[in-house]
Amino acid sequence: MDALIDFGRPKKIELAILVDRGEEFRELPIKANYTGGVWGTAADETINVYLKEGGSADHVTVERKRAA
Repeated sequence: MDALIDFGRPKKIELAILVDRGEEFRELPIKANYTGGVWGTAADETINVYLKEGGSADHVTVERKRAA
């Protein structure tokens, strides 16, 4: 948002996302105006989005987070 405000004060800012983790595990305190899909996840899960531009078929997976 800081980068947008550098161009002047916008009348409105809207957020579009591909995947929403749902209310319980949202990492930012904002909600998207437009969502591609909502996948409920647990705290130890991550959502991976694969696109054909990255060399894969377009798909979304929910996977357990790897131990650090």
